[in-house]
Amino acid sequence: MSDASTAALTVNHIGVTVPDIHAAIDWYGEVFGFRCIMGPRVLAPTGHAEAATVLGDRFRKAWQAHLLTANAVGIELFQFIDPPTRGRRPVEERVPYLDRGIWHLCLTYPDVEAMVTRITDAGGTLISAPYAFVPGRPWTLAYTTDPWGTVLEIMSHSYAEAFANWPQPGQLTAPTLVPRPEDGHADGPPTD
Repeated sequence: MSDASTAALTVNHIGVTVPDIHAAIDWYGEVFGFRCIMGPRVLAPTGHAEAATVLGDRFRKAWQAHLLTANAVGIELFQFIDPPTRGRRPVEERVPYLDRGIWHLCLTYPDVEAMVTRITDAGGTLISAPYAFVPGRPWTLAYTTDPWGTVLEIMSHSYAEAFANWPQPGQLTAPTLVPRPEDGHADGPPTD
């Protein structure tokens, strides 16, 4: 729980694993205008305390690059060499929503349909076509993937505008909000 004296942090960067770092640098640059500001460079346990401690004993080598978005949030790309980056998820698992942790990256673009076309024309995949997610409001979103399976949501308006004042005028069904349980766990204690 935060207190009133704690300021909200900014998002610094998001790490994305890809099987071809050079192709990913080009694709994210061409499709979204992200600029490569560093790399790719070799990342190995020797000389990189972060890699040695975070990635564990099995890690031997990766390539790493840093991209910059329009609002200065970084996209950190990794291509693991030893051991190598795994292949794509099976088709039936194209969206890893049951895995813990981040399962998609959302980007803001006012013309969602045009961006979806741009993504799919550049080798990405459509998961769900653009739709208005609050009837009566001008907000549209769609889900796609990059060519390597990273799930990308495209949203027409800012996160704050879309989600700060729920329920929104025009919603046909009011959302069911979940109360905080007294024990702090919605479905009992956390499990592994």
